[in-house]
Amino acid sequence: MTDIVGEWEVVLERVRAAASAFGTAATEHELREQNARLSGPSGELTALMKRMKEVPGDKKRELGQRSNAVKQELERAFADALAALARKQREAELSGPAIDPSLPGRNVKLGRLHPITQVTYRLLDVFASLGFDVADGPEIDLHKHNFDMLGFPPDHPATDMQDSFFIAKEGSNEVDRGALLRTHTSTIQIREMLKRKPPLAVVAPGAVFRRDDDATHSPMFFQIEGFVVDEGVTFAQLKGVLTRFLRALFGEETPVKFRPSYFPFVEPGGEIDIYRNGRWMEVLGCGMIHPVVLENVGYDPQKVSGFAFGMGVDRMAMLLYGIDNIKQLYENDVRLLTQF
Repeated sequence: MTDIVGEWEVVLERVRAAASAFGTAATEHELREQNARLSGPSGELTALMKRMKEVPGDKKRELGQRSNAVKQELERAFADALAALARKQREAELSGPAIDPSLPGRNVKLGRLHPITQVTYRLLDVFASLGFDVADGPEIDLHKHNFDMLGFPPDHPATDMQDSFFIAKEGSNEVDRGALLRTHTSTIQIREMLKRKPPLAVVAPGAVFRRDDDATHSPMFFQIEGFVVDEGVTFAQLKGVLTRFLRALFGEETPVKFRPSYFPFVEPGGEIDIYRNGRWMEVLGCGMIHPVVLENVGYDPQKVSGFAFGMGVDRMAMLLYGIDNIKQLYENDVRLLTQF
């Protein structure tokens, strides 16, 4: 037992002596290394304190107090040495060479618009040149605007909980099936037709939300919906507008192909492919607005007709910039974003 007491005395003196040498450290890194060797998790004083159970009972109080005193002395010495290094560094800055204001400054790196924003503006510019207005709407919308008034049947898969993000009722975990994060910007088509009368030519950009998540789908993505309503609107006009749009975007010689497809809110409906990089690629969906949709907003389908179309801005960005995974647009990798 006498050996542990004697050893304790030796270690305390060695730690005290080492602490007094803190002032010899030339850098903060060196100072912190010295301190860690004494009071860090594996430091000499820390290891000594862990052996307190080996000290005889009549010596525990005395050695405990002395150890705490050395620890406090160590902390003061470290703080003083750290402050001295900071003063020394500041004095060096103040007494060093003066700043030469004639030296050229560093260029400020300017920010830039995100690729999705760039493509959105590019698409809107083309539609604006064709006479379309730009409209906006809320990202949280009513079930009737998102599905019912667009002619979705009640049992359509998109209305299921596993396909759309419905909103929880305030103060509970119960879902309000009457409100959801919009799954398409077609909600803006309904809102615009409810408050305006034909003729209408509108495009509506914005974020939309669906329960999709893979290389070509994201739970949140951006879409542009467009529609035209007037007397005598035909499918030929739809083809003309969208062909003009796609060739303005991808080049005047771009081959464009229309093929039939089904969407609840158009009849007939179709999808458009363009020939690019040696293969046909789908770019958007379209069709003549279903008479039921026109009736739901108070229009007379015997007097007016219209066409609608929708596309993913993200997909357009991927095609224009050669991006093969939609997630790259949302990872904020500066190496990618600064290329565009």
